Amino acid sequence: MRHLMNVLNLSVEDVAELIVLAEDMMREPAKYSEVCKGKKLATCFYEPSTRTRLSFEAAMLNLGGQVLGFSSADSSSAAKGESVADTIRVISGYADICAMRHPKEGAPYVASLHSSIPVINAGDGGHNHPTQTLTDLLTIKNLKGRLDNLTVGLCGDLKFGRTVHSLVEAMVRYPNVKFVMISPPELKIPDYLRRDMLEANGIEYKEVNVLEDVLPELDLLYMTRVQRERFFNEEDYIRLKDSFILDAKKMKLAPKDMLVLHPLPRVNEISTEVDKDPRAVYFKQAQYGVYIRMALIMTLLAEADN
Repeated sequence: MRHLMNVLNLSVEDVAELIVLAEDMMREPAKYSEVCKGKKLATCFYEPSTRTRLSFEAAMLNLGGQVLGFSSADSSSAAKGESVADTIRVISGYADICAMRHPKEGAPYVASLHSSIPVINAGDGGHNHPTQTLTDLLTIKNLKGRLDNLTVGLCGDLKFGRTVHSLVEAMVRYPNVKFVMISPPELKIPDYLRRDMLEANGIEYKEVNVLEDVLPELDLLYMTRVQRERFFNEEDYIRLKDSFILDAKKMKLAPKDMLVLHPLPRVNEISTEVDKDPRAVYFKQAQYGVYIRMALIMTLLAEADN
């Protein structure tokens, strides 16, 4: 594996190895504090980000490496019209590995075709977000103890939610995983995912539009925000943005061991009163993101050096 564009670039065995490595990094961070000494990570973020960009930077710093990059298209030569292909050619001479976020689907893949260093897709449009999915899998494995035999509720923006798309692609490969899709009709999961991932793999799923009805049967509830930046029509966004709000009253309907995940940022889809519920693990999930990205950076750099 030279680049990471999609979680399907990784086999189930690859994911398991990354999780084991990340868990060891969590237990013994000092052991890894200089493994990337002398290496540089370029963070090329054409879209705003807090957790993904800073967790990539924290990951590289924790490994003893250095970080350079930009945090918006406006602060890069993209504002002058430079192509992604030209940008990555230049950055390949400055850094050893690159994490790229871009609003256009497939832009990190284009970069990978022209890059002499490993490129990690840090989110491309409404398409994929593989490192968030690795974060989610590490969170689930650590807190539930397994990645199989789970009923997973996906709630909110399932049409544009790249984190949802990547998570579905990853979890269909584990035995006895079922999905409950909870969304308004306008934000249902894309047809290609339903056809190519769920139905093609014989995965049990159902689509509903009332969260309360299905909460009692879930092992995991993956909440997402309705993303203003994915809408062409402000009126549609305003109409749909409050479709599903998880609060303390609804949490009473959920099993005592159900986990609530969220890729963050949230707007109002999870009430702050839920934060103190021990089943709410989204802030811990964000912390896990540093360790899985450490494991990924270390693995890609090691393979690039071989």
